[in-house]
Amino acid sequence: MRKAKTRKATRKAKTRKTKTRKTARKAKTVKTTRRKVASKAPGGSLKAFDGTLVLVGAGKMGGALLDGWLARGLDPRCVTVLDPQPGKAVRALARRGLTLNPKRPPQAVTALVLAVKPQGAAEILPALAPMLARTTLVLSIMAGKPLRFLAEALQRKAALVRAMPNTPAAIGRGITVAVPGAGVSARQRRLASELLAAAGAVEWVADEALMDAVTAVSGSGPAYVFLLAEALAEAGVRAGLPAALAARIARETVSGSGELLRQSPLAAADLRRNVTSPGGTTAAALAVLMAENGLPALMESAVAAATSRSRELAG
Repeated sequence: MRKAKTRKATRKAKTRKTKTRKTARKAKTVKTTRRKVASKAPGGSLKAFDGTLVLVGAGKMGGALLDGWLARGLDPRCVTVLDPQPGKAVRALARRGLTLNPKRPPQAVTALVLAVKPQGAAEILPALAPMLARTTLVLSIMAGKPLRFLAEALQRKAALVRAMPNTPAAIGRGITVAVPGAGVSARQRRLASELLAAAGAVEWVADEALMDAVTAVSGSGPAYVFLLAEALAEAGVRAGLPAALAARIARETVSGSGELLRQSPLAAADLRRNVTSPGGTTAAALAVLMAENGLPALMESAVAAATSRSRELAG
């Protein structure tokens, strides 16, 4: 009996170790992918940057940006990270010259990137004001916090840019839409573009009011795509497919179609028509999806709801 229990305990321990190794390999793969994509993405090298860059918040999004900057050649010695609970990877960078949570924060920094949760921003931002100069670029990726909030919270003259990235930024394949505040120079805008390009594509708008719709389309958009994969898999199960197979088919179909859309010069509508044979199976499915109360109408209502909620949160 004791030997049997010992063998069971040994097997459990081996299983835990295997799971830990798999998790570590997955994390390493994501980081490697992020670095490869960031190094190939447009936006220019950061090797020439010789100022002081302060990153406030090195969580998932802030950490993704940091990895992208380093992949683009940014010297870690130019970076200061302020984070009360930095991860292992960030702590390791301190050995390469990155400054982590200094007792005396730097003064007149070149760029300050705000990647903290918006809920705590009102308490955090005033303490950052002494680091700013009139020439400092303040780049915020906080969701729902408008430029006027940044100006009021910081209470210092600085070049303010508000940006909205999305979660594929974690692998360097996101898209970020940014809006400049008054007084942002062409040089500061270029720097903001270079910093944001570490997370993927970058677009600019002149009207901050558009950021609510941007949030609804690209900020929340990945959730819509994941729901599509989820619903497609569930429909496959109901049609008779084994659950694991349905999940794999749905995942690869959605991700492969997205990559085809990215690489193709054709519009999404043209790609859809190319798959659709008259009187075929795809046509039968699209007749349901494109009915009066089908997917286009649902998507319009969903984006409208998200846009409205974004306005409410911004106050």
